[in-house]
Amino acid sequence: METVDLSVEPRSGTGKGPARQLRRSGAVPGVFYGPKRSPLSVSINAKEYRTKIAGLEGSTHLIKLCSGAQDLANKVALIKEVQLDPVSGALLHADFYEVDVTAKLRVQVPLHFVGKAAGIVEGGILQPLQREVLVECLPFDIPQYIEVDVTPLKIHDTIHIAALRSPAGVELVYDSDVALVTVLPPTVEEVKVEAAEAEAAVPVEGAAAEAAKGEAKGGAA
Repeated sequence: METVDLSVEPRSGTGKGPARQLRRSGAVPGVFYGPKRSPLSVSINAKEYRTKIAGLEGSTHLIKLCSGAQDLANKVALIKEVQLDPVSGALLHADFYEVDVTAKLRVQVPLHFVGKAAGIVEGGILQPLQREVLVECLPFDIPQYIEVDVTPLKIHDTIHIAALRSPAGVELVYDSDVALVTVLPPTVEEVKVEAAEAEAAVPVEGAAAEAAKGEAKGGAA
């Protein structure tokens, strides 16, 4: 996996006041920490974050920190947590977790369901049961996602985690045969709606017939 470069620098002031001042200057407060280091307060280039990182939060993308400070330069991290403005969606704060590129780690990787399940053609509904799976691997082997081909699934069929094929160097971590996706039969609600629509159509037709008879009588008169 390739890294995404992001400019960060150490910052000294903490609290709401310094944070607001930092944002006015075009930067955003954050923190950089890891299992072998104390948390380090940092400032992040807000424009660079928007163009390079926004939308990758919660993903498995690796961030390479670019800085003039030795404690930050060329360090590799994952975005652990972000705080966004509830109205504008702008970044307010970000947590970066340092990773040792020589040691395996465990991360949640998204599942991508591909193909059109055979059961959908039969009127069924594709129902994902899991959106992520836990994997263990070296940081640069972290897959952006793992594909799950749902094409063979018929109604009531299920794909379990044991059926997944992980990329080379990536181990799936699970304790049981967890179900990932299934195809459900058409719901009772859908059947009821269809029946209700059919019933509603009958009076309309009857009313139209009565109107036609009335017109015929009127014409005869």
